[in-house]
Amino acid sequence: MMLRSLVVAAAAAVAAADLAAERRYEAEPKVRMEPSVESFGGRNWEVLRRADAGDSVRLYFFLKHSDAELKDFEATLFDRADPRSANYGQWLSAAEVTERLAARPEAVDAVEELLRAYGAEEVDMNRERDVLRVELPAPIVEQLLHTELAVFSHKRFPEVRVVRAARAYHLPASVAEYVSFVGELVRLPRVDPPVPVPLPEVSDLEPETSLRGAQVERRLADSPFGSCGSKFSAVTPAVLNAQYGIPTLAESDVADGNSMAVAEFQYQFYDDADLKAFAGSCGTDQTSVDTTHGVNVAVVCKIGGCIEALLDIEYIGAMADPIPLSVYYSSSYSLLDWIDGIMKKESPELVHSVSYGNDEAQQTSTQYMQSVNTEFMKAGSMGVSILFASGDQGVWGREGVGSKFHPDFPAGSPYVTAVGGTDFATKSKLGEETTWSAGGGGFSDTFDTPDWQADAVKGYLNSGVDLPASSFYNAGGRAYPDVAALGGQVNPYFVSYGGGSSSGGVAGTSASCPVVASVFAQLNNLRLSAGKSSLGFLNPFIYQNGDAFNDVTTGENNANAGTGFKATTGWDPATGMGTPNFDKLKALVV
Repeated sequence: MMLRSLVVAAAAAVAAADLAAERRYEAEPKVRMEPSVESFGGRNWEVLRRADAGDSVRLYFFLKHSDAELKDFEATLFDRADPRSANYGQWLSAAEVTERLAARPEAVDAVEELLRAYGAEEVDMNRERDVLRVELPAPIVEQLLHTELAVFSHKRFPEVRVVRAARAYHLPASVAEYVSFVGELVRLPRVDPPVPVPLPEVSDLEPETSLRGAQVERRLADSPFGSCGSKFSAVTPAVLNAQYGIPTLAESDVADGNSMAVAEFQYQFYDDADLKAFAGSCGTDQTSVDTTHGVNVAVVCKIGGCIEALLDIEYIGAMADPIPLSVYYSSSYSLLDWIDGIMKKESPELVHSVSYGNDEAQQTSTQYMQSVNTEFMKAGSMGVSILFASGDQGVWGREGVGSKFHPDFPAGSPYVTAVGGTDFATKSKLGEETTWSAGGGGFSDTFDTPDWQADAVKGYLNSGVDLPASSFYNAGGRAYPDVAALGGQVNPYFVSYGGGSSSGGVAGTSASCPVVASVFAQLNNLRLSAGKSSLGFLNPFIYQNGDAFNDVTTGENNANAGTGFKATTGWDPATGMGTPNFDKLKALVV
């Protein structure tokens, strides 16, 4: 009885202490976090209901770094990613990253004490000790952050639902001084499937209208554009092999330690039936997913979903299989959840392809972008390459045509490789490519032009090309894309979907990105086989070796509305340095 009494007394004392702490925090002055965010909603989203106790919210508390600390870490990253440096490829270990970027103990303690006071029983910390994670019921989060939460539903895809803040959130002043921002509270994700495109008729392959029936089918069957089925003239693995010189790997060719990954979000799953159907149609080995981080509900694919995920997996697999492939799945459309999953691993996959983004101005605070950039720098410093699709609305972004261009994030981050889109200059004819008019590109309004691309950007701006009015863009910003690949609607990509029962054509930089990622996964394979390190953060290498890319010099990324950036000789904000030439790149990396 005495022991039980002591336990009860101790529990009561703890509860009283937590209540006292909660009251202390309630009495403190509050600081509004991410003050630049003014919109709590979106034109594609509507409030379904007020969040309640049945809704749990996973929060990420990103702790602040000093400007000097980040500048020093950036210098280390750029030095080790610079092929001209004696330190090239000498990537940091996870322990070395932690040593450089761990938050001060008092910052960690301040956040943990706040969360404990509001009833949090489990508070996790990332390996680098600068992000704290907690999951709490929505009503507790509302009290903790002095905000109101709602369940938002997407207007086009009502099954997509997320819990987000419906108004500004706040922290007690004693804690806010240590915290950059709290995610996932504000950002509503982009939900854009790849662009569906009717596959060209067989008669589009050649202009000779005298060919009919079996003659046309034979001609198409002999063409790489028809290699996934005689009725379709599309971008296929055989087209990409021929256009970019990407070789086919054997199982025995795969170097120890090589790996690649794609990121998928809410309801974007994959199924073996579609992967098998794609391989059977296109004459490739069936892609196998070696590891799935998160869940995979394959039955969803039978009702016609999963096209984004299948596009990613079918093409990164067709171009780089059997390099081990991982799929990262986040049910919440969370970029933070995705990067957190990567950085939890002692040895993350070496190449990541992500078809995800938002306009910089869409609920994306500077604090958010800077903290995400820090995560990208960590990954790059460990020898990881991260590639993002540049978007499918040209210079106008998801906000649409206006008085200014709308740059993309994360494609506009200085610490990732942005992949733009091209089209064949002549339908169904290998060779010359032109800008896909809807391929994303431009200049960041938030981040300055980094040193590794300064000469290329200056060259473009001074080239004499017809530029848009200066009021439309920030000529001193980080410019993107860095590279490009086929992604437009002239010849869309062939995909298998619907549980293996259907096929169709899709377009978008979400097709371009996994193709370019597969090229760098293969280049890593060559380096690892030769006893060298992975390529890691790619951009200094890319900008020092522009001749290893097929220059695209025609077209404009105005999304067929108003003005945009025109392609020209050398780097441009329509197609970057151009499309990959595997043989030239191979000669540089081994």
